[in-house]
Amino acid sequence: MSDRARPAGIRRWLLGDLPYAAMLVFAVVGVGLTSFQSAYRHSYWMLLAPVYAVIVIASRWRDLETSAARMRLLATQALHWFAFVAAMWLLFLPDVRGVVSDNATSLALLILLALGTFVAGVHSGSWRIGTVGIFLAVSVPGVAWIQESVVLLAVAGLLLAAIGAAFWWMWRREGRDR
Repeated sequence: MSDRARPAGIRRWLLGDLPYAAMLVFAVVGVGLTSFQSAYRHSYWMLLAPVYAVIVIASRWRDLETSAARMRLLATQALHWFAFVAAMWLLFLPDVRGVVSDNATSLALLILLALGTFVAGVHSGSWRIGTVGIFLAVSVPGVAWIQESVVLLAVAGLLLAAIGAAFWWMWRREGRDR
């Protein structure tokens, strides 16, 4: 394969798959915002679903040949994501916030987003969108474990940093003694 062909392939891959990777990154950022009591968490999640809707519509738009099929895609995705925004909004109501912890809210939002994304992929006929939904769903237990083990992970990270610093200091010291 020539060097000229490789950038075109990488560029095509980035342009083709970047929206799906961005969907995953947006979801992780949303979980972080919700878990750490950001002032923007409510707005972020309310804007995330329409962004996902635009990505779903854009991913299928060119494949649809008739304006009726495109209008059907627009209508089904608009109704679909409106329903998920409404469900997300319910999680931010004061009565619900008083009962549900931030960690539980972030996991519930991620589960809703995973379900919404998978179903959007099924309805739009986009296997890539459906795969993003599956990745989001599979990530829920990992996110829950990380949230539950954040102190353990922090201590382990500090311990590894201390051990690394000790080895580095001993290595530097041996170099000076020679």
